[in-house]
Amino acid sequence: MRVGARVGIDVGGTRIGVAASDAGGLVATPVETVRRGEGDLQRLAQLIAEREAVEVIVGLPRSLRGQEELAAGEVRSFAAALARYVAPCPVRLVDERMTTAVATRHMQARGISSRRSRKTIDQAAAMVILQETLDIEREHGAPPGEVVTAA
Repeated sequence: MRVGARVGIDVGGTRIGVAASDAGGLVATPVETVRRGEGDLQRLAQLIAEREAVEVIVGLPRSLRGQEELAAGEVRSFAAALARYVAPCPVRLVDERMTTAVATRHMQARGISSRRSRKTIDQAAAMVILQETLDIEREHGAPPGEVVTAA
């Protein structure tokens, strides 16, 4: 397992969920929800720099059959733009199938209503994306996904 904090990102149409790991890369925790639009890349770059992240993990939406559709192309473009802002910190795309559903179930299990969770569901999804990535790397000895080339 590589040492260093990672930042996980769940890119949505209007909000971006952000989570971060500890320096040992063991546990992901929610950080912030960033409003999508003007200044979002700068805010993400600031959060990444504050945590001295060694890598950024961005969830890549795929269909249940594993295919990339319109949303995946938008996330790929966003990740490439983010890679420019945070270089030389690598940005990696990982499969995020079902992460919002998993995050929603976890929040409901803790008694948090869907109405109250709107502002934090994106953070929770980013946390699930990041935690799954950390667990896969620990289990297999190599990080999953693909590194993004800056646009």
